[in-house]
Amino acid sequence: MIYPILRSQDLPDTGTFQVNVVSDATGLPISGAQVEIQSAQDMEGAPVMESLSTDTSGQTEELSLPAPPLELSMAPSEIQPYSEYSVVVRAEGYQTLTIVGAEVFSGQFSLQSAALHPLSEAEADNLVTVPPNTLFGDFPPKIAEDEIKTVAETGEIVLSRVVVPETIVVHDGAPTNNSAANYFVPYKDYIKNVASSEIYSTWPKATITANVLAILSFTLNRVYTEW
Repeated sequence: MIYPILRSQDLPDTGTFQVNVVSDATGLPISGAQVEIQSAQDMEGAPVMESLSTDTSGQTEELSLPAPPLELSMAPSEIQPYSEYSVVVRAEGYQTLTIVGAEVFSGQFSLQSAALHPLSEAEADNLVTVPPNTLFGDFPPKIAEDEIKTVAETGEIVLSRVVVPETIVVHDGAPTNNSAANYFVPYKDYIKNVASSEIYSTWPKATITANVLAILSFTLNRVYTEW
């Protein structure tokens, strides 16, 4: 299903956007990186909206960018409730990084991280595509699961204390695909990424908190009973 997307000239509100550039090898900020921003919602070949450079902290200045009306993100809508932008980052000694689909909501601050790989003749430029939020994107239905599952009694099921793992194993494919890669993702990053993919930042703080707590509970439950 294809949903309507507002073009940049039809976006009445604004959101704040900033890019943070670091070295993927060292984690240190990259100053003097060149950053170009253009609308990803307009036709291909849209002109560059902003050309910036990073400061000594690896950050660009904060920009005010067009965004759809706030009310579109407060209730189900067939119109995309956030605007999308493409970001191209260049720095001497590093691969060029292109990020497509960075999201900006009305009245919200969006910080886009950009980790650049050191330059190598054997490596091509990097392209990162941000998928749509699960509340708006057209995704296949989730795999049906039994509400009550039989758990093999091989150890402690109900823990005497909350134990938070350092990493979460993310299987990059269907559960039945044994050839798909497994990635070890830091627990905090996993929770952050799941939340940002399933929640709109425009929601009331109490609503966001409740959703994050549900994600935390669901994740820990699966870690200690299934994974």
